[in-house]
Amino acid sequence: MPDSQDQPSGTARAAGSPKTSGHGEVVTLAVALLDTWARTRTREGGDPPPVAPGSGGPGIPALGCLLRDTTGEHGAVVRGAVAAWTRTVGGGANHMGLHDGGLSGTLVGLRLAARIHPPLHRAADRLRDHLLRATAARPWRTEGVRFDDHDLIVGPSGTLLALLADGVTELPALAPLAGHLTALCADRELSRLRVAGYAGHPRLGRLEGRINTGMGHGVAGLTAALTALVRTVGPDPATVRALRHTTRWLIGQSFDDARAIRSWDDAERHGPPPPGARPRQAWCYGNPGVSWAVWDAADALGDRRSAAWAADAFTTLADHYDPEFHLHGEDPSDLLGLCHGAGGVLAVADAFARHAGLPAAATLRDGLSARLRQRLPRLRALGIRPAGPLADATGPLCALLSAAHPEAPRLWQPCFGLR
Repeated sequence: MPDSQDQPSGTARAAGSPKTSGHGEVVTLAVALLDTWARTRTREGGDPPPVAPGSGGPGIPALGCLLRDTTGEHGAVVRGAVAAWTRTVGGGANHMGLHDGGLSGTLVGLRLAARIHPPLHRAADRLRDHLLRATAARPWRTEGVRFDDHDLIVGPSGTLLALLADGVTELPALAPLAGHLTALCADRELSRLRVAGYAGHPRLGRLEGRINTGMGHGVAGLTAALTALVRTVGPDPATVRALRHTTRWLIGQSFDDARAIRSWDDAERHGPPPPGARPRQAWCYGNPGVSWAVWDAADALGDRRSAAWAADAFTTLADHYDPEFHLHGEDPSDLLGLCHGAGGVLAVADAFARHAGLPAAATLRDGLSARLRQRLPRLRALGIRPAGPLADATGPLCALLSAAHPEAPRLWQPCFGLR
């Protein structure tokens, strides 16, 4: 993973300067969570505790590196947390995905951890080579696909993002991933992305036979991965064609909800959208993640018209965002986390302010930063979970630290299709 700072690029410059009142409390909480987590990883006598499912995700090393980079302090706490984190590697689900315990997320975590403890580069190199061998077999379906055949969280879109972030730029090495993802987008209707295998599922049954729109499990996440490929390796006809298909499809699936927010349902719609407002406006589903994916792809391709459309779409969210309505759920991660909650909307708003120069995005970024700082006790209670940065406190804390320090390396953001 490159260790250089990610400077603003694209068609616009960053908008505004982040407001950082109360930032010291954010740092204090990050230090406390990392220290407590590291201490509880070791039983009396020095034996590590049983490894929880989903271990090996990049949240601990991502937060540790960002804390060190933004403060220049707390080295002992960060080293302790990273050392404890390394004992969790290999105890997760061992699928190839970027989140939920996948090996691509472990690769990102190992490379970040190696910035604290350089010998870990050897382990990261071995895991990278394993992932390249595994992807060369092209183990994914191309018809009747499921999430692990295409998405960002457990599928090849996330693996592509991880390998690109790790510095893999050789086209032959990336060809199996790129070829698979572009083949899924070969027609304008994206018919190969129509999912199967979820009939009767209590939560996913509604998606059977439909195309998912979202950043986490759908077209937006695939778009983010192919955009990263263009930015890192350069455009080629198949990737450009696939991105034009996905962005046009996503634009065509959008609509204005009852709150005048350009919106997307979680899966393709046929006919007019149902009436009412859409409460789920998050990184994973809805305006923030999808509009960012469209904007970043259009910006990478030099498609100014589509980039302007996506910037306007996000502005409708920023202008009408209502935390009391748009943040909801029983679990604290639904209110605070990166996947469903304020942390993810903050991260996307920060990306739009930084790269697209949107004043409305800067205003939303600052407002959500203040809201999360006011809720630091809830973030403390959320803590560090086996589910990783999508659902635990490491994600929103990374978003808060990055928003407050725009000059700091943003090496955690490729995990979410951001930059």
